Order: sequence, then structure tokens, then C-alpha cells
Amino acid sequence: MPDFETRAEPHRRELLVHCYRMLGSMPEAEDAVQEAFLRAWKAWGRYDERTASVRTWLYKIATNTCLTSLEGRARRPLPAGLGTPGDDPRAPLVPAFDVPWLQPFPDTRLDDPAGHVVRRGTLRLALVAALQLLPARQRAVLVLRDVLEFSADETARLLDTSPAAVNSALQRARAGVAAAGPIADEMDEPADGVRRTVDRYVEAFEAADVDRLIELLSADVVLEMPPVPLWFRGATDYGRFMARVYDMRGRVWRTAPVGANTQPGIAAYCADEEGVLRLHTLQVFTVRDGRIAHTYVFQHPEVFAAFALPPVLTV
Repeated sequence: MPDFETRAEPHRRELLVHCYRMLGSMPEAEDAVQEAFLRAWKAWGRYDERTASVRTWLYKIATNTCLTSLEGRARRPLPAGLGTPGDDPRAPLVPAFDVPWLQPFPDTRLDDPAGHVVRRGTLRLALVAALQLLPARQRAVLVLRDVLEFSADETARLLDTSPAAVNSALQRARAGVAAAGPIADEMDEPADGVRRTVDRYVEAFEAADVDRLIELLSADVVLEMPPVPLWFRGATDYGRFMARVYDMRGRVWRTAPVGANTQPGIAAYCADEEGVLRLHTLQVFTVRDGRIAHTYVFQHPEVFAAFALPPVLTV
């Protein structure tokens, strides 16, 4: 149906971002968008442009597809959302692959032919993690109202409910996100000098220079490493953990720049016994006041695949 493809396809990428905010996983978001487009194609003959634009109509279908997908599912957390920080940087690193961890979003998937732009701060990992704490319908209301800026009436029509119910759910959702802790600093767009801070961090990281790394950290820096549920707070424990990494994995590291959730990041490669640089982790940074304030370290095959990271780095 060429007319459907012509009118619907330009919205695919922004719907992918929407489904990712709802689901916290790139593979699940891609599946949801595919299902939503299939549902829309089947219903195209009943679409009435007098009642809603194609974009709004697709958002209704995609949102309800996500709500169906979320029924009976556990939320996608980050390690810091599961308990208190660790106090032993040499504790065993045991991955918990049974936990449906929150995953990052590749910035390469943000190019949108329809011209829709991701609003400032609305894809940051801190916000997406906070969204996962909300019940599914509250999550949908918050995203539709505060992120996508649909009106209460539009949101009510999208969710087949009333504006009063939308406003009530929005109030509870905002309170839920606020209860997750202060995330405003993490939601700021990278300011001038952020790339310079990350570049300095990369230089120290590749040099295996723990002292220089510590100098670039904020005092209350957070380090978390899904699928390992262990996480740390503070520059001292961060530094002790990095010393352990170099002891375990050696001191020959190289990196490649990566963008995730509109935040700076790197793909980190370490040399094996033959000197081959093999993919180790994807690391995403929050920079605040010229220092690294949060490092998210991902080590999962699904994440590597979503970012199309080569398993071996050729220098």
C-alpha cells in the first residue's frame, strides 16, 4: 500500500525513540515499532484524517502496542536502582543475566527524515531509568504530555481515557520521577567543554593511569555496570575498582567514540594475550562542572549489537 508507506514511514524513527522510552530496550522498541506498523497497515482503510493526523494516529497505535508489551513484565532497572552502593571494589563481578536491564539508545538512530528533534534532556539515561519506575500508563502519560507535549485532550484520546484521568496520572507520574532522586543535572545537554573532559578521561583510561582518572571524577561520581548488579559511589571506590580492572585485564586499552542517549561515550577494547584488541564494554558518561559525574558501563551482546560495535578494533 504505497500511500500508507509514504505517509507513515517518515515517522518510524521518532516512534522508535518513543517506544524506547516506554520499554527501555532497543530490541523491544524495534519489535514494538514493527508491530505498530503492522497494526496500522491493517487498519489503514479505516483511518480518518479528519479525526487525527497520521503522526498522532501512529502514536496512539505505538503507545498501545507498548502498553500491551509491558503487561506482566518487570521494569528495566540500572544497578543503582536495586540497592545501596557496594563498599568492596574487589567483590566478585557476577553478572545477573536474568534481570531485564535498561539498555542505551544509539545516537546514530536519531536521524529523523521527518525533521522531528529529540528535545533537550528527554533521552538521557537518568530520565529513562526514572521512567522505568512508573506504572506503564503513568509512564505513557508522562512521555506523551511532558516529553512529546501532547495536550491533555490529545493524550486522553490517545489512551482512550478522560482528560481528568490524564491530569491525575500525570501528577502521580511527576511525583514518582521526583521520588527517584535529583536527575536535573543528568538531564542537561552537554555543555561546552564536555568533549574535552571526556577526551582527557579517555587519555587517562588508555594510559591505565588511575590517579589521573580520579582527578577527573566528581566527589560523588557513580559507576554502574549492568549486567553486574554491583555499583559504586565516590571517586575513591571508583579508582580502586579501575585499579582492579587493570590488574585483571591488563593495561593495553584503546577506545572508539560512541554517542548514546545524546550523551558522550566510548567503546572500550582491551588486548588479549595475542595483542588483539577485543571489545570489552560500552561506556556512557555524564559530565557535570567539568568532571565525570556518572559512568554507565554496559557489557551485553544485545547492547553491542544495537550499536553495531565491531568485536575487534583495528588500529
